[in-house]
Amino acid sequence: MTSPMQLPALTLALCLSGAAAAGLDYPDTRQVDQKDDFHGTVVADPYRWLEQDVRESAEVADWVASQNALTFDYLGQLPARQAIAERLTTLWDFERYSTPERRGEYWFYLHNDGLQDQAVLYRSKTPGKNPQVVLDPNTWSDDGTVALGGFEVSPDGRYIAYGIQDGGSDWRTWRVKDLASGELLAEELKWIKFSGISWAADGTGFYYSRYPAPEEGAEFQGLNKNMAVYFHRVGTAQTADRRVHARPDHPEWGFNTSVSRDGRYLFIATWIGTDARYRLEFIDLEQAPGEVVVIEDEFRADFSFVAVADGLAYFRSSLDAPRGRVLGYDLRQAGEASWREVIPEREPVLQDVSLVGGHLVLEYLEDAHGKAEVFTLSGKRVREVALPGLGNVSGFPSDPGATGTYFSFSSLNRPATIYHYDVASGDMEAALAPELAFDPEDYVVEQVFYRSKDGTRVPMFIAHRKDLKLDGGNPTLLYGYGGFNISLTPRFSVTRLAWMDMGGVYAQANLRGGGEYGEAWHKAGTRQNKQNVFDDFIAAGEYLVAQKYTSPQHLGIYGGSNGGLLVGAVLNQRPDLFGAAIPAVGVMDMLRFHRFTAGRFWVDDYGSAEDPKEFEALYAYSPYHNIARGGDYPAVLVTTADTDDRVVPGHSFKYIARLQDYQDGEAPVLIRIQTRAGHGAGKPTAMVIEEYADMWAFMARHLGLKVGGPGGAVPGARQ
Repeated sequence: MTSPMQLPALTLALCLSGAAAAGLDYPDTRQVDQKDDFHGTVVADPYRWLEQDVRESAEVADWVASQNALTFDYLGQLPARQAIAERLTTLWDFERYSTPERRGEYWFYLHNDGLQDQAVLYRSKTPGKNPQVVLDPNTWSDDGTVALGGFEVSPDGRYIAYGIQDGGSDWRTWRVKDLASGELLAEELKWIKFSGISWAADGTGFYYSRYPAPEEGAEFQGLNKNMAVYFHRVGTAQTADRRVHARPDHPEWGFNTSVSRDGRYLFIATWIGTDARYRLEFIDLEQAPGEVVVIEDEFRADFSFVAVADGLAYFRSSLDAPRGRVLGYDLRQAGEASWREVIPEREPVLQDVSLVGGHLVLEYLEDAHGKAEVFTLSGKRVREVALPGLGNVSGFPSDPGATGTYFSFSSLNRPATIYHYDVASGDMEAALAPELAFDPEDYVVEQVFYRSKDGTRVPMFIAHRKDLKLDGGNPTLLYGYGGFNISLTPRFSVTRLAWMDMGGVYAQANLRGGGEYGEAWHKAGTRQNKQNVFDDFIAAGEYLVAQKYTSPQHLGIYGGSNGGLLVGAVLNQRPDLFGAAIPAVGVMDMLRFHRFTAGRFWVDDYGSAEDPKEFEALYAYSPYHNIARGGDYPAVLVTTADTDDRVVPGHSFKYIARLQDYQDGEAPVLIRIQTRAGHGAGKPTAMVIEEYADMWAFMARHLGLKVGGPGGAVPGARQ
């Protein structure tokens, strides 16, 4: 965290002098005469210079330092902040496990003993018993900002390939370790992003996808193009890797690879954006020289590989099934006629499929909460997995040779417990359950349904302490996302529990644009339909007020990434409905997002300003462009990070610069810029606790939540 005490005295004087209505003097932000013509509409962009990489521009770096000095001074004076940080630390201190996955004779899983900055990778013959450390990312850096960014163990369990994530960047450097000898091999694989790895069956090497090395200075902002598939042989340099597949005629295409467990088939799914629409090909690795066989030539549906059994390749697919179904492809034939339906589309939305011990395990969403069912390989339903309640389920890793597997279950009030499950008998038992510093039964979790502006029925989860009196004045945090077919399930989060523990209400709305009800629900919140997402979120806030959970001055909103866009857009449209807002790492300039790093992929959901009709829709809600001069905005704390190469921080920089210029109300509008961090993944525990202590203290002050002393309504908060 950047501290004001580390900044030059001149910068501090610039930031902290003056007496604005909120008691703050915002840094002066230079404006430029930048105008762009979009299909005859001239759009001013006076803060274009803030798009520059903070590592490359001294002026942007100085601006960041000035903003952080002001923000951290303000946050440091909030009376509730220290109490919140201490409670977060206490609540965070419990064991957490990932779902174990078997390779060779060992089960591999991540474990955090509570307050470790990064989870440690272990292996053991029985999960939780006599574990051996495989990788400990806590030893990789002094500040905990170098993280494990993915791993895959060879089929026999001898080698592990793992990605290293530095400072939160999407780029990964992959290394290989010999688990038999403990030796870290010399090779380093660079410029890997949005790619896992797939081991050959004999463990001699693996397939992966990567981009060409970017130009110097463009690593964190340049567009990512010309991905290709390579084979890396263990013990050799990356320069010797064999290129397996590429399409230089389509530089925007990307590739996911999967090798069947028997090692015979390499499946290549080609993608062009964020939609689950793939071209599908495979290579029979037993046939030289490895001819590529096209299964699906058009980007028309999801084809997610599951496993191969008896010559039939199983896929989760949305082909003619917007809620998902299971298809089989006969690898001994060719062409569309080889597809056969194994499990048809049903009312719940299919999330994932695995093949375990001669059975298919299907994970579904039913009204946005998880369920799981077991089927035979021919598609006959065997049973439903008896889950402990309303929550989130995940796991059941594919393992054709085992009948026992593991899965994770959590809810808004209950951290993840790892269960062992026998697919043949249906027997299950808790295998890895955390000891807690709180009682989950002290909290109530409910699901409600409300109507959006156009009458659409929208679900929402609400959770709070059982002893809380719902009197219409409860400080309430409303969270949403609404995009990219991503579903918000009632999974556990320490930060949400901390908000409820302090006496706040937590609400999570399942907006259109997500995947809660399949592809139709997703498409209803994309491109020219994006306003539906904002209408759904606004209606959620209105419902919480009407049902006496809260009132506008006590209602706060929070969202990250696409959810940051959501918060920025609804603040412009209904600033009267909210008392405070945190738009985190948000996409704020909807006219230029596609010009940076992975932004071009998001055209699937947003459309593009290059198209005249889509420009009109984007310009109508773009958070940066729709801030009203002289507006009375609630308290706003924008958060971003200097190494975010997913949603570049220039989005948030430009947004807050204009908001500070146009704000005419008394509430503060600030930005918190984290150093040595990215879009969110890989953050050390200590950094996350500090960040949420700041955010929840800000919310508490401006929503009237009294924590650890007189920290409620204050000058600058709406009354």
